[in-house]
Amino acid sequence: MLIIKQLGCVPFEQVWQQMRDFTDSRTPETPDELWLLEHPAVFTLGQAGKAEHILNAGSIPTIKTDRGGQVTYHGQGQLVGYCLFDVKRLGIGVRELVENIEDCIVNTLQDYAIEAWPNRDAHGVYVGAHKIASLGLRIRRGCSYHGFSLNVDMDLEPFTRINPCGYAGLQMTQMSAHIKDCPSLLEVSQKLTYHLQR
Repeated sequence: MLIIKQLGCVPFEQVWQQMRDFTDSRTPETPDELWLLEHPAVFTLGQAGKAEHILNAGSIPTIKTDRGGQVTYHGQGQLVGYCLFDVKRLGIGVRELVENIEDCIVNTLQDYAIEAWPNRDAHGVYVGAHKIASLGLRIRRGCSYHGFSLNVDMDLEPFTRINPCGYAGLQMTQMSAHIKDCPSLLEVSQKLTYHLQR
């Protein structure tokens, strides 16, 4: 069973604390949850994240987190999905979980005739050479939190202020750059949820 929660636009630090609280208090019977939301503008740095990958944050705050991965940007118009899953109970490894999420994003984009591919070496989803979705998870007590972000219809300029995911010169893209009538975040989240539950 997967409980889906649409949270709207919520500050990163608030949701991060809620994810940790949920993970710490869950039992083997706790149903998995998927939280779908967007964040006000923020840079987040993964556990192994290097500050030199933030080139010019300007007025956008930077938060050091406990997820995997390097630095990324979250802003309105980007769909964020937090995967609060009991990985042990699902009977899969972390790599398989990450690849399953990537495949769900690829399938969602295909629903809109956007040809995307999962990069299994530098995790994430790409359209051509441009990155459209990023992933970063944390596993604690056999359970995952954090998750993915998919660029739907947002201001991509802040990505130029960082080396996205630690890669200098990596170009980002978004759904609205590839389709005429860009769907709402709610619609995209419903498609993605459908693929995740299959």
